[in-house]
Amino acid sequence: MGQTQKAAGTRLTLDLWHPNCWAIESTTEVPGGVLAHAIYNTPKADIETDSVNGLFTAYADSTAEIEQLLSTIAESPHSGELLELQERFGTGHAAPGNVAREFFLEYNPSDMVCPVLLDHGFVHSEPVRIEGGREYWQVSFAGERGEIEPALDGVREDAGAEVTVQRITSAGESNQPERQHRLDSLTPTQRKVFEHAREEGYYEWPRGTSTRDLAEELDVSKTTLLEHLRKAESKLLDPTSDR
Repeated sequence: MGQTQKAAGTRLTLDLWHPNCWAIESTTEVPGGVLAHAIYNTPKADIETDSVNGLFTAYADSTAEIEQLLSTIAESPHSGELLELQERFGTGHAAPGNVAREFFLEYNPSDMVCPVLLDHGFVHSEPVRIEGGREYWQVSFAGERGEIEPALDGVREDAGAEVTVQRITSAGESNQPERQHRLDSLTPTQRKVFEHAREEGYYEWPRGTSTRDLAEELDVSKTTLLEHLRKAESKLLDPTSDR
């Protein structure tokens, strides 16, 4: 079985934090999130002085929040020049938020965790999602399952990172269940409101709580609560919805 697993490989979802990251620090300070798509120039030998340019999507619940997020990113000591794109790059990228903006950002490659993950056998296959001060990586690992934890220990040591495994499957299985895919389409606020409502029994019969109580517990108006729930429910029932 070990040989079969090694040939097939393993897919993981990693919850990761590492120091000196403009995206982690910015999403800790303000609402919203970032999708990291690609790097468009390769670091040279001296990574202490060279810079790279990456393509990213910022997303948030509102225009005010996304403006605040972009401003915070631009002011980070770990970021360089930020160039916001007036039009979507290529065919565009789907993002969880109600509002999304694409941008190029220059930054120091020595702050990147991707090379460390690669050095230890983890190859990412989807855009990295950063929100709430954490990065979420979809990666593949070609080694034995028993080698995963030692490899993660190497990432923790070399990058000064905190890493936990959220999900692990064989390469032949679906990388992400449909329910999780739909949950990932929610904004952080929508997810928080929906999960709280679910935990309090709002979707049970008879209902375990009221919208008035939920609004008070979350310190929002009843109208705001219902708006977040409506948008969350719309996305969960129809993941192609952009509402």
